[in-house]
Amino acid sequence: MVAGELVQEHVRADSGAAPDRSPPLSISRKSPELEPQRGAQTSASEQHQASAAPGEQSGESGREADESEAMLPNGAGKPEDQECRTLETKLYYKRFAVLTVFSLYSLVNAFQWIQYSIITNVFTQFYGVTNDKIDWLSIVYMVAYVPLIFPATWLLDRRGLRLTALLGSGLNCAGAWLKCASVSPDLFGLTVTAQVICSVAQVFILGLPSRIASVWFGPREVSTACAMAVLGNQLGTAIGFLLPPVLVPNTPDDQDLTAYNIRIMFFGTAAVSTVLFLLALAVIKDRPPRPPSQAQAVLCDCLPEDYSYRQSMCNLIKNKAFVLLLISYGILTGAFYSVSTLLNQMIMHCYQNQELNAGRIGLTLVVAGMVGSILCGLWLDHTKTYKMTTLIVYFLSFVGMVIFTFTLDLDNIYLVFVTAGVLGFFMTGYLPLGFEFGVEITYPESEGTSSGLLNAFAQIFGIIFTLIQGRLTTDYGPLVGNIFLSVWIFLGIILTALIKSELKRHNVNMGVERPLPVECSPEEKSNDVTIPTSFSFSRETSI
Repeated sequence: MVAGELVQEHVRADSGAAPDRSPPLSISRKSPELEPQRGAQTSASEQHQASAAPGEQSGESGREADESEAMLPNGAGKPEDQECRTLETKLYYKRFAVLTVFSLYSLVNAFQWIQYSIITNVFTQFYGVTNDKIDWLSIVYMVAYVPLIFPATWLLDRRGLRLTALLGSGLNCAGAWLKCASVSPDLFGLTVTAQVICSVAQVFILGLPSRIASVWFGPREVSTACAMAVLGNQLGTAIGFLLPPVLVPNTPDDQDLTAYNIRIMFFGTAAVSTVLFLLALAVIKDRPPRPPSQAQAVLCDCLPEDYSYRQSMCNLIKNKAFVLLLISYGILTGAFYSVSTLLNQMIMHCYQNQELNAGRIGLTLVVAGMVGSILCGLWLDHTKTYKMTTLIVYFLSFVGMVIFTFTLDLDNIYLVFVTAGVLGFFMTGYLPLGFEFGVEITYPESEGTSSGLLNAFAQIFGIIFTLIQGRLTTDYGPLVGNIFLSVWIFLGIILTALIKSELKRHNVNMGVERPLPVECSPEEKSNDVTIPTSFSFSRETSI
């Protein structure tokens, strides 16, 4: 519907409709120290804006598109008749191949994250270590992410999507093969090293969904594409809950059989990782030949040297709405990481000899969340109600956590399947919502940088929550640990309600003519880029 309206407006403009003299939209993605190189362009833009009628300038600058305006049929009160040049955009079928390959190797990385924790009792017996040592094989993913996310996002912004994706896929493959050499009771240190390599690979994976969605997919499908990219990681967690208990059953009296089963799991993972690395080499590119949306077409006009990673980070930190989202996203996603890591211990505490059902409950939790992710992505693409949807899903996650907490120990494991499914539907379904909401309120900052910071806070909270909840579960039982998480999730609801929603990227795609706020000091001038008020989509083609 959005694309159709914009094409109709372009036709009206070409047929002689009354021209619109509103000032162009100005976006800055430039470091202030580079301004002398672009002085001529800035002066020209200022002269163009000064030529507009004062009344028209004041009339347009006061208009703000919010979530309610985004749902209006004419695109947030946009004028009917406009005269503009067309920015040509095009959608390529190859975008589906890029999305599929990324989702698959993200799946394998998530599988390797959870494959130890879901059969904690098996690995503690095989390697002769305590539960907390196996927990650290999961926590290391979170620990590695926090310091490495900053160089990883810098690399993504400066060197592009392809190199970052290949690093993630390649390190994931290397870690999987190293695990194959660690199947011996005296080689726990080697399996830790292999897991550390996989955790470093994750740094180059988790921040890519919003970047892939933005640079390859059109505005009517960007949220769904982001949800599909996140879906691969969730599916990997689901398979990680399901397969390890089946492939490596608990055989404490036969150490050789346990080693054989672990070896089968590790070699299978390594083979799949290798195939996906080769596919990533062949398929993934930085961006398509032509941009998929007006928002991307504008950013393509900015020269690479105009971009300052440090200034982008400063802009994000100064954005109060984004800071609130960072904390609230970190709380809920960290709670999910903690529940996933400790699920086996919680189930085994309440239900003896139920390793298989613990894995199946984890599978139920994540599969339900995958459905939630897709539905939320489709809903966002249709309505653009980012804050309302995020707040509702956050609240329902809290309700699901409370229900799961107080029904876990009722001696009815089938009820746990149901409550875990409800919890997973909303808690896991929230993940792509946070990514897309973050991109909207921080545009035109890099999607990789905003997503990387969101994931960094998720890892920080995940580490804290896993360590504290693990200790509470060991000392006092699962009830106390889950109540601890529920209190924090309730705090996240309050923080989410305080976020001011401004759909900056959506405004550009819909041609809303008002300057986007840029976090910079008054003496800093912006690198102006003129935004046309409409554009057209070409028919999908292959490349």
